[in-house]
Amino acid sequence: MIVTETQLPGIRIIEPDVFVDNRGFFLESYSSAKLADLGIADAFVQDNHSFSRKAGTLRGLHYQREPRAQTKIIRCTRGRILDVIVDIREGSPTYCKWVSMELSADNFRQVYVPAGFAHGFLSLTDDVEIHYKTSDYFASDCDRCILWSDPAIGVCWGIENPILSDKDRNAPLLCDSDCNFIWEAETAKEMHKS
Repeated sequence: MIVTETQLPGIRIIEPDVFVDNRGFFLESYSSAKLADLGIADAFVQDNHSFSRKAGTLRGLHYQREPRAQTKIIRCTRGRILDVIVDIREGSPTYCKWVSMELSADNFRQVYVPAGFAHGFLSLTDDVEIHYKTSDYFASDCDRCILWSDPAIGVCWGIENPILSDKDRNAPLLCDSDCNFIWEAETAKEMHKS
């Protein structure tokens, strides 16, 4: 298993060891011990499974605010997605910055997203499935989203008219949201140590 940092400190790409032969493949999709050895020691309590029927379906940008913030590990198990993560921690040196990567059933990559970041994805193929782990249970009173096309963030999705839910279509701009993440330098130092 290999863990690689991205341009946003704390956001990590996880590449599991994949064993392929004439029958197919095998991989450990999650190992708390191996991830802890690599500096990811969160306890995950819920697994979610999402299906998007059509290419061009955009889900995001989602997060749960404090006190029910979630860390996530996301992987695509069918099709391909453009996965996007945005730093929404006020005061952070990378506030409103974003990274994107392709996750697919073929590349086996996963992405680790700590609390304090919004997450979204665009299906690049029909019949996309993603599975993701969360460090806290879904809490409707803390469930939030930010408008996918917020100009202050400026994500390059590569699409002008995605398929959206009403919730995502009517999401507020980050500046109008009640996001309550505050960047703390000590937390950042700890993230760089791991």
